[in-house]
Amino acid sequence: MASAPQEVRKLLGERLVNRLHHPDPFYQDLLQEYPRRGGKMLRGLLTYYSALAHGAGEEAALLTGEALELFQNWVLIHDDIEDGSEERRGLPALHRLHPMPLALNAGDALHGEMWGLLAQGVAQGAFGPEVLLEFQQLVRRTAYGQHLDLLWTLTGRLDLTPEDYFLMVENKAAYYTAVAPLRLGALLAGREPPPLYEEAGLRLGAAFQIVDDILNLEGDEAYGKERAGDLYEGKRTLILIRFLEEASAEERARAEALLRLPREAKPEAEVRWLWQRLLASGALAWTKRVAQRLKEEGLRTLPPFLEALPNREAARVLVDLLAALVERRA
Repeated sequence: MASAPQEVRKLLGERLVNRLHHPDPFYQDLLQEYPRRGGKMLRGLLTYYSALAHGAGEEAALLTGEALELFQNWVLIHDDIEDGSEERRGLPALHRLHPMPLALNAGDALHGEMWGLLAQGVAQGAFGPEVLLEFQQLVRRTAYGQHLDLLWTLTGRLDLTPEDYFLMVENKAAYYTAVAPLRLGALLAGREPPPLYEEAGLRLGAAFQIVDDILNLEGDEAYGKERAGDLYEGKRTLILIRFLEEASAEERARAEALLRLPREAKPEAEVRWLWQRLLASGALAWTKRVAQRLKEEGLRTLPPFLEALPNREAARVLVDLLAALVERRA
């Protein structure tokens, strides 16, 4: 019988923090800061239940889920630095608590721990080198998506289309959030992942990120990140792209002038103006419809396939987690 998600989440969190013990207490605090803050550990949970559903052993499932959570934490540290973010999981970002070079180094250390954990799994026979290759692929794709996201902001590019956004988000967020956990579950059980996992996973992962963009505008304190932080950081979200496509020439010029300013130079009143305009615009409702469509498309074909896997109980939990991923109820 598969453990309940809340039990697996707690276990993954404990394993993650325990792995990062170090004799230097200050260094240890830096490494453990983001993992101690918790989070929903959705990617680790998806990997765990995907592995069990495909017939893999529990220890292999936990090791791989823990590795993906290490990935998530070091990427968040680097992402917060690159974006100049203020908050992460309801508290100041690591580089706001400590000098940026120390935060950057902590992210590098977690990156190394991820590969060490994976090497340990191969050495112990928990899984084969194909799991390492899948992690290399998710790192490669996430880095390219982040490159696009940063490039657009750094160059002030604002002539983007929804297709540009989907190229960025499928690489930056969707692959490691939804595709990789499905593929890793199959690989851990010695199975070849079907193309369906990438096709459906990219839709679900993109829907997850679109909902995240929406919550950045609409979310409450439980959201865990700075509200309207995407506007201060100049993020080219799908909502913003749609708004600019439909805005009057005057409003578009005003919004673009704001978005091209660095964070520290953005007037709060102008950010609030754009924030309110986005909330009141048709772009928000349109974006919500896109997220719902992608969710429905992603879940249309996956459940019948997953529920035919060896461990049906774990597969049912996996399907529920994939839906909860987009609905933000896990």
